[in-house]
Amino acid sequence: MLKHFKKLEKGLKKTGGRNNTGKITVRHRGGGHKRKYYKVDFRSIFVYATILFIKYDPNRSSSIAGVQNSEGDYSYILLTADSKVGDVIHSVKSENIPIKNGNRLFLKDVLIGSFINNISLDPNKGGIYARSAGTYGVLVQKNLNGKVRVKLPSKEEILISENCLGTLGVVSNASHSDNHLRKAGQKRWLGRRPKVRGVAMNPVDHPHGGGEGKTSGGRPSVSIWGRLTKGKPTRRNKKNAHIFLSRKKIK
Repeated sequence: MLKHFKKLEKGLKKTGGRNNTGKITVRHRGGGHKRKYYKVDFRSIFVYATILFIKYDPNRSSSIAGVQNSEGDYSYILLTADSKVGDVIHSVKSENIPIKNGNRLFLKDVLIGSFINNISLDPNKGGIYARSAGTYGVLVQKNLNGKVRVKLPSKEEILISENCLGTLGVVSNASHSDNHLRKAGQKRWLGRRPKVRGVAMNPVDHPHGGGEGKTSGGRPSVSIWGRLTKGKPTRRNKKNAHIFLSRKKIK
């Protein structure tokens, strides 16, 4: 029985947090266990597919499933909670798709109040929202001049085309957030190097460094480059920012 699809896997080269010029752009990265990259199909359009096996993916928090579709092709997809080996899932090429977790539908065909994951922003592209373990969006409203309203895991609501795709159900491995590192070495296995507090450094190394005895820094928390680290908005305005109904979280 198949356990993996070799053509959909490749070695993953480590960057150590460095860019193409060798400069460190992301601190505290390096080392870690070897990983393979599994090419996941986030669009997943087929008549039907059978789940052959369920696999751990070191590059994401959820599990992935190896499936074989009606045309005989193999692919990896995000695993939906409660799905198991042997289940048959359907997609938008099917007729009269049953309402079942794991099926991929146009949002116009999803019932209001349904949980959906792997939500696409463009009908011709793969899903980009609600892909982490245990996350889901909620279809709030339909029939809005060809658009639907979806509440994202962040509680923010967006307007997108009713022809965008979504997978019914919640992303698998919801207990991922309950996992705790058991020892310092486990963090090194994940490729995360130690962090040193700014107040423990010398003045030449950090704005919070120096001082007689233990000090709290004497100024608002800043990064090693002197930029504010707490409370300052960091979100960039995107080209598609107009789709967001509210920048504030909706309770």
